Amino acid sequence: MKKGFWLAVGAYSLWGLFPLYWKQLHNVFALEVVAHRVIWSLVFLLGVVVVSRRFRQISGHLRQRRVVLIYTISAVLLSINWLTYIWGVNAGYVVETSLGYFINPLMSVLLGVIFFKERLRVLQWVAIALAALGVIYLTVRYGQLPWIALVLATSFGTYGLIKKLAPLDALAGQTLEMMVLVIPAIIFVLYSEVTVGSGFFHAGGMTTLLLMMGGVVTAIPLLMFAAAARRIPLSLVGILQYIAPTLQFSIGVWVYGEDFSMTRVIGFSIIWLALIIYTVEGLVVRHRRKTVVPAPGLL
Repeated sequence: MKKGFWLAVGAYSLWGLFPLYWKQLHNVFALEVVAHRVIWSLVFLLGVVVVSRRFRQISGHLRQRRVVLIYTISAVLLSINWLTYIWGVNAGYVVETSLGYFINPLMSVLLGVIFFKERLRVLQWVAIALAALGVIYLTVRYGQLPWIALVLATSFGTYGLIKKLAPLDALAGQTLEMMVLVIPAIIFVLYSEVTVGSGFFHAGGMTTLLLMMGGVVTAIPLLMFAAAARRIPLSLVGILQYIAPTLQFSIGVWVYGEDFSMTRVIGFSIIWLALIIYTVEGLVVRHRRKTVVPAPGLL
């Protein structure tokens, strides 16, 4: 379990530090960054697949229409999430991107209610209502929806929903997603080169290196998380997931000096309160279930 704990901490910490990486590519169009992220992620993942001798197994899934359809949908959702996140970071909205990942757990719960008819306990409804109140407050005070946060939370929450139906493990699934996206990604990079000039070829050696390393940066925390999830309880995963948005928020405020006015303090505080209620309530319920002594004859 100790190994799983540190793998999870490492994965969430790397995700939390992502703004520092993608900010170095502010001179490249966000869509081109995403395209390179797909291409080089696939290169890295195929290397892992070959080393682990799973290429034939994964290629066999390409002949299954249902599997390809599921991973096509998840790939589209993932690309929307990546594009929104990278654009938000490089446009100076790191704090708002962190809000999206603070909201995401509650969005996932709500999607479970809508699509899987899951029943929520009273305090879970209270948490969702408080999160909605926080978003409404920020919307009214600023005069517009925090759309970056909502797109990130919705796209990643729906991505998780689709992955719940997906039949493959993390490595096979992620590889298949990148296979789905790689042809459009290559076409876009070539089109950019012909029309406006690709950042990969014209923005300097460091930019080229960062674009190529984006695949490794993307794949490693995902593989670390997949390994961690098999070793530690879901309740612990639920707590550790807040490492990433907390780091992102801290980077936005303290490194890049983004605005954190009293309006944001109040709005974020309402949402943080919702997360505290949701997390503590879940831990208490799991603890009670573990301590219940089964009635005689039920073992």
